[in-house]
Amino acid sequence: MARFNHIKLTIIFILISSFLTGGQLFAFKKVGVTSFQFLKVMPGARSTALGEAYSSLAIGADAMFWNPAMLTQQDRFSAALSDVDWFLDTGQRSFSASYSYNGIWAIGIMGMYADYGEIEVTTVEQLKPLADGYNPGLTGEIINPGANVLGIGFARMLTNKFSFGVTAKYATENMDVKQKSVLMFDGGIFYNTGWRSIKLAATLRHFGPKVEYYDKSYPLPQTMNIGISALFVSPENNLFLTTTNQSLLFSFDIVQPRDYDQQYNFGMEYAFADLFFFRGGYKVNYDSAGLCLGFGLKYKIIKVDYSYNDYGDYLGDINRFSVGFEF
Repeated sequence: MARFNHIKLTIIFILISSFLTGGQLFAFKKVGVTSFQFLKVMPGARSTALGEAYSSLAIGADAMFWNPAMLTQQDRFSAALSDVDWFLDTGQRSFSASYSYNGIWAIGIMGMYADYGEIEVTTVEQLKPLADGYNPGLTGEIINPGANVLGIGFARMLTNKFSFGVTAKYATENMDVKQKSVLMFDGGIFYNTGWRSIKLAATLRHFGPKVEYYDKSYPLPQTMNIGISALFVSPENNLFLTTTNQSLLFSFDIVQPRDYDQQYNFGMEYAFADLFFFRGGYKVNYDSAGLCLGFGLKYKIIKVDYSYNDYGDYLGDINRFSVGFEF
C-alpha cells in the first residue's frame, strides 16, 4: 500500500505542477511542420462539442482516441462509430471498441480512415490550347489519396483511483506518388481524486519516429494534453448544487502541440435525466477554431451525438455525427 500511495502522490504532484507552470513541464522542441496531419482531426461528436477538453472524460471506446488510461472507466463492452465531413470535400470515418473486466484491466481497438477525395492529375506537358478552349494541364487521370491508422490499447488500474494505459498504432499515408507508414504510441494516466467529482488526466499522443519524404524528414504531430473535469451540478458529488435529475459538467484541457503554441480547451455539458445532453465548448489560441456546440441522445444501450465546430469565414463549419453502444 505504501508503494501505491507513493505513486498516487507522485502523479498528483506532477499534474498540479504542470497546471501551475502552464504545461511547460512537459514541453518539447517546437517545429514548423509535422507529418501525418490527418491524426490531428479528432473523431467523436461529444468530444468535439466539448471543445476537445476531453482527456479526463473519455471512457470506453472513446478512450482509444483520447486517453487509453480511461479504458478501465467502463465496466462493460462499448463501441463507437463516427463520421466527419471535413474541409474541401475530404472526410473521415472511424470506429473503436473496448472491453473492461471489472474495471481492473481493459483492452481496446480503433481504426480511422481519412478520405482526401478525388484529385485530377495535371502535368506541364498537357498545358496547351485546344480547338474549343485551353487545357489547364489535365491528363484525364484521377487519383484517390488517403490515410488510415489502426491501433490496439491496454489499460490497468493500479489502485481504485489511479490507472494508466498505452496504445500502439500503425498509420499509413498514401499520396499516390509516395506512401509512408509508421508505428507510434499513445500513453495516458488518469486519477480520480475522490474529492467530490474532480478528475485529473494527462496524455501523450502520436509518439514515434520522424517520417522521411525524399531527402527531408518531419516529426509526427505529437501532442500533450493535461485535463481536469468536475460536476458543478449533479445528484451527488457536485461542487456547488445538488439536483435530482440534472447535471452540469465542466472540463478543461491544456494542450501542448508540437507544431504550435500552447492552447486551451474548455467544455460544458448539461444533462437531463441521463437522456438528453446539450454541450458547448471553446478553443483558445487556434488559427481558426473557436466555438463548439452539440447535443446528444441516450436510450438504453444506444447513444447518438452531433457536434458543430466553427472554423471562421474562410474554412466554414464542420459537422460530426457519432453513434455509440454500451453493453
